[in-house]
Amino acid sequence: MNLARALGSVGGLTLASRVLGLVRDSLFATFVGAGFASDAFLIAFRLPNMFRALFAEGAFSAAFIPLFNRKVAAPEGRGLPDGIAFAEDALSVLLPALIVMVAVMEVAAWPITWALSGGFNEVDEAQFAYAVALSRMTIPYLLLISLVSLLGGILNSLHKFWVNAAAPILLNVTLIAALLLFHEAEPLLTARNQAIAVTVSGVLQLAWLWYACVRSGIRLRIKPPRLNPDVRRLLKLIGPAAAGTGAVQINLVVSTALAATLLPSGSVSYIYFADRLNQLPLGLIGIGLGTVLLPTISQALGRGDEAGAMETQNRGLELALFLTLPATAALIVCGVPIVGALFRHGQFTASDAVFTAQALAAFSVGLPAYILVKVLTPGYYARQDTRTPVRYATIAMGVNLALNLLLIVPLQHMGPPLATAVASIVNVALLYRTLAKRGQFTPDARLRRRVWRLALAAMLMGAAMWWLNDLFQPYVAGPAIERWAAMLALVTTGVLVYAAATFATGAFRPADVKALLRRR
Repeated sequence: MNLARALGSVGGLTLASRVLGLVRDSLFATFVGAGFASDAFLIAFRLPNMFRALFAEGAFSAAFIPLFNRKVAAPEGRGLPDGIAFAEDALSVLLPALIVMVAVMEVAAWPITWALSGGFNEVDEAQFAYAVALSRMTIPYLLLISLVSLLGGILNSLHKFWVNAAAPILLNVTLIAALLLFHEAEPLLTARNQAIAVTVSGVLQLAWLWYACVRSGIRLRIKPPRLNPDVRRLLKLIGPAAAGTGAVQINLVVSTALAATLLPSGSVSYIYFADRLNQLPLGLIGIGLGTVLLPTISQALGRGDEAGAMETQNRGLELALFLTLPATAALIVCGVPIVGALFRHGQFTASDAVFTAQALAAFSVGLPAYILVKVLTPGYYARQDTRTPVRYATIAMGVNLALNLLLIVPLQHMGPPLATAVASIVNVALLYRTLAKRGQFTPDARLRRRVWRLALAAMLMGAAMWWLNDLFQPYVAGPAIERWAAMLALVTTGVLVYAAATFATGAFRPADVKALLRRR
């Protein structure tokens, strides 16, 4: 119940952020469409997105939170003041390193943009210069979001999960405001304004986290940089953790670059919009569970409670499958009406919606794996093992590159998403096998009983939604209110069918609901 309650807090705010993200993307599709302007902005936006996933949502938290909790919980120490002193030491080294990194990246924006896009496909020098200019506008966001991750890691360690979970909402609100207030008739100008808004949102997120820390009595001082043993330990853990937690993002960068190089104009946008829909359950379930599980398992292990850590991870995996399997079925089966309802208007055409839905189906094959990576990796990071996940992430990236090259020509815009999905499945299989082999994760009887029943319930729901597709299809191309109402009705129907199927298959029983209500 504590896990579900914490996930509800983080997941609810993450859901709000992702819904606002869909609103943002819907407006972006209306004002910019799927062409070179959108491709250029999405390439420029890919770097901040990747860095946030690698650093803010992954590597820094994975390395910082266990070390911070150890400082706070040390019986011979002073508690929270020792943790704050460690955070100040980390900040003193992190800040100058980030300033230098951003300066270098601003100078090297041309080769960075080329690496992320492969030079695009059939663009002239002026167009590529435009894409480089957009990248330069978004690069400062990297420094800001890194500082946000430090402050967010402190608040997460204090179990104030909601504050950090609310920060991405500011990103989407800023980009939506820029689209509504500063859109232009020329898509290139609108895309430029979006790039500026990305960095503005970083300033707002940093201000929000700083204010929350001050309200919690936490004031970090900036000291002269000093590489003491604690900071060295942190830096030693960050590098492997970045690759371990960022396999999916790195795979997406590879896929985007190949798509920009080898596929027709608009393909990057199809993959981007499909990934945005795929990120909705990933953000709600995967990132939420990863955020909650890491400090929870770290604290259990710090108390020497291996059984408690195992129980937490079993319930996390069960909760992940319960929420992820129906989402997977829905995105594969109902991609066309969902994409149509969200994006098919303005400059985003019916054919754009179909191609995006195809990419979404390919991405969704790997959705359970994307989320299970977030559930399993805390089992390594809580034990300060960041090297094993990086080995498996490297293998997964190799699989992704090989499959991209193999599938991108025959499957076009579906090839890169499918390669990313298969690579994530390989990654999660390796992570699970090693935890089980070490005796650090064993599925308990409750999890084994429910897994196949949940899978069957999701398949029954998918079959029902497949049958309903044709019924809802005429309504997703109408006026905005009609489109959203149709999509809401489709999703609600799927939820009700899945709920009935979980009881019909025995995945959940009436006694479970009664116990839940009693515990509440």
